[in-house]
Amino acid sequence: MDIRNETDTKNKSFKNFSIFLILLLLLIVTFFLNVGIGSVNIRVAEIIQIIFQLPTENEVHEAITNKIRLPRTIAAMIGGAALAISGLLLQVFFRNPIAGPFVLGISSGATLAVGFISLAGFTFGLGVISPFLIFIAAFVGAVSVMILVLLLAAKVRNITTLLVIGLMVGYLTSAVTSFLMAFAEKEHVHGFVMWSLGSYSGFTWDQVIVLAIIGLPMLFATFLISKPLNAFLLGEDYAKSMGVPTKLFRYVIVILASILAAVITAFTGPVAFIGMAVPHIVRTVFQTSDNKILIPSAILLGAILTSLCDLLARTLYSPIELPISAVTAFFGAPIVIYLLLKRRNTL
Repeated sequence: MDIRNETDTKNKSFKNFSIFLILLLLLIVTFFLNVGIGSVNIRVAEIIQIIFQLPTENEVHEAITNKIRLPRTIAAMIGGAALAISGLLLQVFFRNPIAGPFVLGISSGATLAVGFISLAGFTFGLGVISPFLIFIAAFVGAVSVMILVLLLAAKVRNITTLLVIGLMVGYLTSAVTSFLMAFAEKEHVHGFVMWSLGSYSGFTWDQVIVLAIIGLPMLFATFLISKPLNAFLLGEDYAKSMGVPTKLFRYVIVILASILAAVITAFTGPVAFIGMAVPHIVRTVFQTSDNKILIPSAILLGAILTSLCDLLARTLYSPIELPISAVTAFFGAPIVIYLLLKRRNTL
């Protein structure tokens, strides 16, 4: 019996390693597809030359790669990883498979703050609505809702109640945003609606650096807490028996999930599906709830799916660019429905 168990363990480990390796290879392929495909196609060899700053014959291709496609691709991959891990954390926290990064009203808070800038014209004396101002507004709005939910979490023991509170906060902020849209000028409403649909268009290297400085340490911190996350998944009483300070750990989960969702929402607007669907997919593929396996695989799959959806959004009806949320929802909703029907007890 021990020999059989040992063999099963080795087979499962080999299977997991193989899947993880496939995801890593897919990430590399997706990276070159995103950088190479567009109105102007660029060969893989040329992309490698540009990345390593080797001499190239085509300055136009070099400019397109360095100034447009590379920052956009890297942003999409970091953003997809951040949303996937945010969703995974919230699903563990609520022990509920329908939880996602925007379930606590984080996205709605960011949208409301940007609404005050874009629709109501609160530019704080700057006169011009710059991308940096929109980023600051979205981040402040998202973090404000996060702080409000954390304050309520201190008074609420029941996690389901906290989930409902987060949803209600989201509805309230959405209602205020609707009022702003009703009284705003039409051209302002159009721009705001396009932002709210989500897009990775226009990313600069400065924005990528900010995204990486905030997002990558949060992803690494999530991996460090994978062991207590496994204990927390089995219930707070079990986690306490394993020495996890559950009250503090609840705050850690919410803070990490909120920051990961807020930083990408601030730059791109709300992006649907990734945070809820990716955790489902990796649990089904790996057939495990072990977060030591799920976290790195969700990072890879989130990056792959988001960058592929972004590629489709900008090339499917080129030169018209589709909102990325439309693409992610169109492909993601059937996947989520299928997985929920196939595995009702996901967590």
